[in-house]
Amino acid sequence: MGSADSKLNFRKAVIQLTTKTQAVEKLVQGAESGCHSEKEKQIVLNCSRLLTRVLPYIFEDPDWRGFFWSTVPGAGRGGGEDDDENARPLAESLLLAIADLLFCPDFTVQSHRRSTVDSAEDVHSLDSCEYIWEAGVGFAHSPQPNYIHDVNRMELLKLLLTCFSEAMYLPPAPDSGSTNPWVQFFCSTENRHALPLFTSLLNTVCAYDPVGYGIPYNHLLFSDYREPLVEEAAQVLIVTLDHDSATSASPTVDGTTTGTAMDDADPPGPENLFVNYLSRIHREEDFQFILKGIARLLSNPLLQTYLPNSTKKIQFHQELLVLFWKLCDFNKKFLFFVLKSSDVLDILVPTLYFLNDARADQSRVGLMHIGVFILLLLSGERNFGVRLNKPYSVRVPMDIPVFTGTHADLLIVVFHKIITSGHQRLQPLFDCLLTIVVNVSPYLKSLSMVAANKLLHLLEAFSTTWFLFSAAQNHHLVFFLLEAFNNIIQYQFDGNSNLVYAIIRKRSVFHQLANLPTDPPAIHKALQRRRRTAEPLSRTGSQEGASMEGSRPAAPAEPGTLKTSLVATPGIDKLTEKSQVSEDGTLRSLEPTSQQSSADGSPTAEEPGQAWREQRRLSSASASGQWSPTSEWVLSWKSKLPLQTIMRLLQVLVPQVEKICIDKGLTDESEILRFLQHGTLVGLLPVPHPILIRKYQANSGTAMWFRTYMWGVIYLRNVDPPVWYDTDVKLFEIQRV
Repeated sequence: MGSADSKLNFRKAVIQLTTKTQAVEKLVQGAESGCHSEKEKQIVLNCSRLLTRVLPYIFEDPDWRGFFWSTVPGAGRGGGEDDDENARPLAESLLLAIADLLFCPDFTVQSHRRSTVDSAEDVHSLDSCEYIWEAGVGFAHSPQPNYIHDVNRMELLKLLLTCFSEAMYLPPAPDSGSTNPWVQFFCSTENRHALPLFTSLLNTVCAYDPVGYGIPYNHLLFSDYREPLVEEAAQVLIVTLDHDSATSASPTVDGTTTGTAMDDADPPGPENLFVNYLSRIHREEDFQFILKGIARLLSNPLLQTYLPNSTKKIQFHQELLVLFWKLCDFNKKFLFFVLKSSDVLDILVPTLYFLNDARADQSRVGLMHIGVFILLLLSGERNFGVRLNKPYSVRVPMDIPVFTGTHADLLIVVFHKIITSGHQRLQPLFDCLLTIVVNVSPYLKSLSMVAANKLLHLLEAFSTTWFLFSAAQNHHLVFFLLEAFNNIIQYQFDGNSNLVYAIIRKRSVFHQLANLPTDPPAIHKALQRRRRTAEPLSRTGSQEGASMEGSRPAAPAEPGTLKTSLVATPGIDKLTEKSQVSEDGTLRSLEPTSQQSSADGSPTAEEPGQAWREQRRLSSASASGQWSPTSEWVLSWKSKLPLQTIMRLLQVLVPQVEKICIDKGLTDESEILRFLQHGTLVGLLPVPHPILIRKYQANSGTAMWFRTYMWGVIYLRNVDPPVWYDTDVKLFEIQRV
């Protein structure tokens, strides 16, 4: 924003300074009195709207940012003395007034009394836990819907969100530990409404059903006053839960401890009460309510009806994905609940739908990242891989080839589509996508021919010499795919004749890898070929079948679409921690120093990680244009390619398949598949390697990424009518596609 505009906004802020202090005082008075008259209610709403408009201009000016944390004479903490030492900062008075007003009978909640509350004493002694807005977690009674109350709540939540948005006006800090003072105070024990408000927000979001009674076009006939409140509640909730889990222990970390959720026991938990309450939910019926609610809302944009546009489509799926992430990250019992039944697939399918739909749209890179992070988190648990074997029968129209198979096939087909037809800025996600495939691979019982061909096509594309030699870390993608193939061959050979057949058909790719040239002239020639190649990844050799009926192609962003910048995400080595699956199924964390070769001398698939720091150094050099591949570099990783298992498989099966084809004159692949289904490699393969799982690991880098992404989403979702638009935000840049 230009300096003239800044000065203009600054003047506006100065002019309204007195008004603003008065606006806060009016809100405090409204909270004290209980807003009995219509006039008082209108004053509170007008002051809320005024502050929502003015606060961003105060925050954008560093000289005025501390204004709200200065003390106001007369606003004592103890309530009795009004000496300046005991005075409350304006920010605290404002936040406490908002909290009180969110549980104000006949204004934001239904009064429980026949006659109106007639004294301030009653408002202050009111137990707000009896006035929770919606049934669900910790509250069984569903209050009568009230349009006026919902609108008033929404105005106050918008103001609350604007108070929290000071974070937008500070540049992203390398240490994400810097706490937002507004959130810190609001979620502390100073706020006596913290528990009922947390519960109200969570229940309001999870109980919302946009389809209602299912009457076609009902959203066109009646205005849905609930959706704006739900949206605001979701945004306030994810901001209050912005807490770096890498820096503090969560009360329930292993999912096995017992204890009463939200009980009086004082577990060592974060001081942020919202995070604390979230981490202590433990009742199965509460988990069921939350999971069903989030799954219902995430699946809403996928709803198909015979009447076009007859059902309401919600727009706040990004906030829901962040909320789901926070739930899994802060409450391990919830994560285990999600994975213990097929309900996890109700999260998987919409997530894959959003990933596939956004893959060509540069303005939705953040959505791609959050979706992939969620799947990476889930893939670190064995149960996720097991659940993927459930047949996929829900035909959500997606721009992917038609296939018959399982949810694992769906995941692989969508990942293939992202890698081969997404835009350039998604390349940093390739490591993550293939890590997810590796994590689930030991549990995949039967891949379809379509999915098997997609995996082989990725190997073919990633193992071309120009791709391998064009960046210091590209060969990691080949290691990941080989590790996935080895896991399936060693642990799930019996049901995977389709993959075995695809490997046999594409055996030349494995022979080329084994004989990869390492001499300087060959490396130079490969890189020259790269300069003549236009596409980042060749799609030739991938049979693209007809897309699903009713699907529309993933479209790039419309020119002029607003997007917000994101901080870089850590590399996959920082994002994950390697664990080895023991014979009893438990995970044993692997220290970086304990990566060794397997018993038969063949390198484990872990070994690319041994030189990872060196590779990072090399890749950073390549980013500055200085790095170029050398013979020593190629040899350093070529010798570690885990090809032994596949080469042994080819050595045993290729002659047998060729003999059958010659003897029986076979050209029909179904006969060959039948032969492979009944074949066995017991005793012929190398000793099975231990299964390695790369589990997501919380770190300050991802915490900072989530903060910028979350505020970027909230900024863009509040452009019309504008709240922060055209103010000088520092946390991210606003760009046009």
